[in-house]
Amino acid sequence: MKLFYNKNSKDPIYYAQLGIRNGKKVTTRNVKRFGKHSELLKITDDPLAYVREEIRKMNEEYRVGRVEHSISTDYNERVEKTDDVASSSTGLNIGYFFLQDLMSGLRLKDFFKEKTAGRKMAFDSYTIHRFLIYSRIMEPLSKYAVPGRLDSYYEKPDFGYQHILRFMDLLEEHYDDYLAWLYLHSDTIVKRDPSVLYYDCTNFYFECEQADDEIVDEVTGEVITGLRQYGISKEHRPNPIVEMGLFMDSRGIPITMCLHPGNKSEQLTAVPLEKEVLKMIPDAKFIYCADAGLGSYNIRKFNSMGGRSFIVTQSVKKLSSTLKEAVFNDYGYKLLSDDTPVTVKDMKTFDRHAPDNLGLYNDSAYKVIQADKALDLGLYEDVVLKNGRTVQRKSKGVLKQRIIITFSRKMMEYQRTVRNRQVERAKNLLSRKDPEEIKKGPNDVKRFMKRISKTRSGEKAVVEYILDEDKIAEEEKYDGYYAVATNLADPAKKVLAVSQKRYQIEDCFRIMKTNFDGRPVNHRLPERIRAHFPICYTALLVYRLLEVMLDDQKTHVTPGNLITTLKNMNIANVHDIDYMALYKGSKTLDALTQLTMLPLDRRHYQPKDLNRIIKKILK
Repeated sequence: MKLFYNKNSKDPIYYAQLGIRNGKKVTTRNVKRFGKHSELLKITDDPLAYVREEIRKMNEEYRVGRVEHSISTDYNERVEKTDDVASSSTGLNIGYFFLQDLMSGLRLKDFFKEKTAGRKMAFDSYTIHRFLIYSRIMEPLSKYAVPGRLDSYYEKPDFGYQHILRFMDLLEEHYDDYLAWLYLHSDTIVKRDPSVLYYDCTNFYFECEQADDEIVDEVTGEVITGLRQYGISKEHRPNPIVEMGLFMDSRGIPITMCLHPGNKSEQLTAVPLEKEVLKMIPDAKFIYCADAGLGSYNIRKFNSMGGRSFIVTQSVKKLSSTLKEAVFNDYGYKLLSDDTPVTVKDMKTFDRHAPDNLGLYNDSAYKVIQADKALDLGLYEDVVLKNGRTVQRKSKGVLKQRIIITFSRKMMEYQRTVRNRQVERAKNLLSRKDPEEIKKGPNDVKRFMKRISKTRSGEKAVVEYILDEDKIAEEEKYDGYYAVATNLADPAKKVLAVSQKRYQIEDCFRIMKTNFDGRPVNHRLPERIRAHFPICYTALLVYRLLEVMLDDQKTHVTPGNLITTLKNMNIANVHDIDYMALYKGSKTLDALTQLTMLPLDRRHYQPKDLNRIIKKILK
């Protein structure tokens, strides 16, 4: 704050003038009028000394954050005219400051500086990368729409759609190095725990009607399959898909990812990506954990060497008849909580409504079965033929492992409740005599219908559908049973506790698809597709790191609440003097402020303070 007056005037007017650095613009504004020299003579003999003393007091208050402004308002003043087709908001978002505070630890500025050294670039790769991540987390948009929303951020960066495409080409060029860099530097933000690696695959669909053609390399003759291919989709969408594999550590934080054509078997993706992890974490000794679809003989064999282990879900239905007898033989079961001997019959028949049985109802019975022969588990191994094709054959190898069988009364009742509803739907369908109404699937009610044909000699067969009671009874045998296969010698309770955390990787996929709108993918070229997913992956990594840090300080925040809070943290420019918050406080904001120590819970902000914050976290 400084004194301003016209020194050449006989009766000057004294003002308190404030210097303002408002983003890219530097200006000054008179914030207080003390009056004319002649007016001040009525209250003081030395108006100049009086005004300087008042300004000194204002500067003292300004330093502690208390400032009084005199603002004149003209209610007839019109809004600023522009040539835009539609009016836009002048609010500026500062919620992304929290994201950038965390992302600074990833040192991606150094990464892009290293990869673009010696190249003439018409854009700042780091800036484009930052705002693509902010946009993916707070306001998921297509790459084409992102430049149109840049004015809503406090920094107001300036780049266009063509710059985004060029940046994506650069990102795809350094795809592997980028993923390795993220893991290496994320360890400095949150200590990574790769003792257990969870793996799973998911699909992302494209809004197109034709799969990519195969390309033949003119030099090597190799046939390269396009990424967008028709494959199995849980949603039964008639669109080409791309398959994404994801490794996650024991705290739910992503480690790395891979992309494959939508028609590729997911069982062929785990081992190659594991080898990439071993490059990132040399001499790593971890436990591979996945569901039954990603626990083939080849995967289990690979994780039975080099100090690695595996814990994979095992289908009870696919066990050999010998092992099934051991499962249903009501001998050798113990309670998971205290190893007390128990029988499955007792677990099925106790009164669960009795208060004394509440603990038993929430408990499980378990049994451990040795199963060294892979053939007993109904496993298949991948065999590469001479022509390069990969086929699956019944595995006949010997693999040291054991099966942990559990039985839960609570799970049994849940599964039977679901099945009873499906049986009722099947009965209703049969009563309407329209069994072809719904599509057939592995969990569809049509599996409870039996098709029979009756005919007489020389007459046309009559097709009928009846309820398949044998099928229902067969499924009921497996209610409540759950199994995992492992080569660890650890106690069953510990092994099952590791396996139960697999839900976190499904949560990762849900966040990417639902909260970050990772699908449908709107890119066509393979290099752009390969660049799109690392951006989504980075957004997931940043969110997970933030979530873990919040959990460590005992302030858990859901994805929806976090995104809503960051998105709503807008400020308004008040006559270029200060910024006023347009958002209210919340538990999420308190948690973020406590974590980062960024003073973003104020009602008013001085431009220089916001500039100082963003400059600090961008270092």
